[in-house]
Amino acid sequence: MDFLFDAFAFLHFVGWAIVLGGYLASLRTPGLYRGVFHGAATALVAGIVMMGLIESGTAGPDDFSRAKLVTKLVVALVITVLAFVARRQGTKGDNGTGAVAPGVKHAIGALTIVNIAVAVFWH
Repeated sequence: MDFLFDAFAFLHFVGWAIVLGGYLASLRTPGLYRGVFHGAATALVAGIVMMGLIESGTAGPDDFSRAKLVTKLVVALVITVLAFVARRQGTKGDNGTGAVAPGVKHAIGALTIVNIAVAVFWH
């Protein structure tokens, strides 16, 4: 089961890398890359599977903070919803990269950084 946990952790990291990379790559444009939503959804689903494995006691760390996991889950849900909203706004442009409300776009980037910081610094 540890391999399964590690595989989902890998997908989780790749998902957040896509979200942060897509946000940073689109800073100079009014749009947001469509992959940001897909990365957020991947990270969210992988995180939920990892939480299930941790809670069941079959894989993952033995000592974990439920408060940390719930905080990360809530932030990930908000990011995924905002990315979905941005994707819907962007469908009006070329290939789904049309203009997105700046508040939505920057909230996605800021919350992604917050989620990474919570993962790294909350022990």
